[in-house]
Amino acid sequence: MNLRRLWAVARKESLHIRRDPRSLVLAVGIPMMLLLMFGYALTLDVDRVPFVVWDQCHTKESREFVARFAATRYFDFRGTVERYGELERAVDTGEAMLGLVISPEFAARLAAGRTAKVQAVVDGSDSNTAAIVLGYTQAITTGFNQQLAVEQIRRLTGTAPSPAIDLRTRVWFNEDLESRNFIVPGIMAVIMGLIAALLTSLTIAREWECGTMEQLISTPVRAPELVLGKLLPYIAIGFANMVIAVLMAVYLFDVPLRGSVVLLFVVGTLFVIGTLAQGLLVSTLARQQLLASQMAMVSTFLPAFLLSGFAFAIANMPVPVQVITFIVPARYFVALVKGIFLRGVGLEVMWPDVLFLALFALLVIAIAIRTTRKRLA
Repeated sequence: MNLRRLWAVARKESLHIRRDPRSLVLAVGIPMMLLLMFGYALTLDVDRVPFVVWDQCHTKESREFVARFAATRYFDFRGTVERYGELERAVDTGEAMLGLVISPEFAARLAAGRTAKVQAVVDGSDSNTAAIVLGYTQAITTGFNQQLAVEQIRRLTGTAPSPAIDLRTRVWFNEDLESRNFIVPGIMAVIMGLIAALLTSLTIAREWECGTMEQLISTPVRAPELVLGKLLPYIAIGFANMVIAVLMAVYLFDVPLRGSVVLLFVVGTLFVIGTLAQGLLVSTLARQQLLASQMAMVSTFLPAFLLSGFAFAIANMPVPVQVITFIVPARYFVALVKGIFLRGVGLEVMWPDVLFLALFALLVIAIAIRTTRKRLA
């Protein structure tokens, strides 16, 4: 390999990027915009669930039960209704996601030590959100029942019973249970992989479409020099994107960075090099910019979004799909970024994931060089 020829190819690609402002916008502006959109718009937190109440009892006990819901950040009280049809309409129109129906004998049955019935009508259009809302409802109801039981025992015995189990919970890594703390690091992998592959997917295909590939073929430039020379400018851009993404995650979205910054950028560089080489391989195979960009999108964004564990838990996927995820580099990068950001762990724990990213980058570069050599021949 001739370093002079490699540097000449890298300089040629750098000049093209500088002369094409659209490439710079694609390389820097779009990742920032996507991170802003996903970081603010995509959330898995279920808060401020709107609910209405049909209180047929109108007693202190029924109002206290409703107040349990309104006092939490998980529910947003939207008012009362006077008949069942109004409750149905509120749920149908989306004005409320939860409707509580309190029976007329609610207070009387509680005073008699009998079971009082309350109906909870939940909009199940979104099954995951509905399941969470049901969990909130059951938890509040259980707490209300426990309070009533304690007060009844106190009236009978004069003392309040001590709980049989004193459960003291401690949440590690994401103490506030904020979904953005794991969404933002995960979306970094998706965006960086997509942009890196899209950038390099246009390089060699552009040479073929513009007719300059024939000129390159006539020069002494070899396939390794061409591939690595094309990669070098985009590695610098990918590293710059990594810096911007980390700064936005820490200072804009307040995601805690507990691990090594150096390790974070090392694994980020490995991931960027692998995806850049993947895009370059796609460009070599496609020879057309439109087809190359579509192939890059399909081969990077979809696997990274669906099979990396960012949006959907891999453990809940069918076994054949779980097997496929082992060849998706974004799976390992998502695990690494979350481990460094939230858990603060290092190589002693995550070395298998780092090793896979390094091997993936070397393998894809080797395939891209071999494929380019055949295309030049």
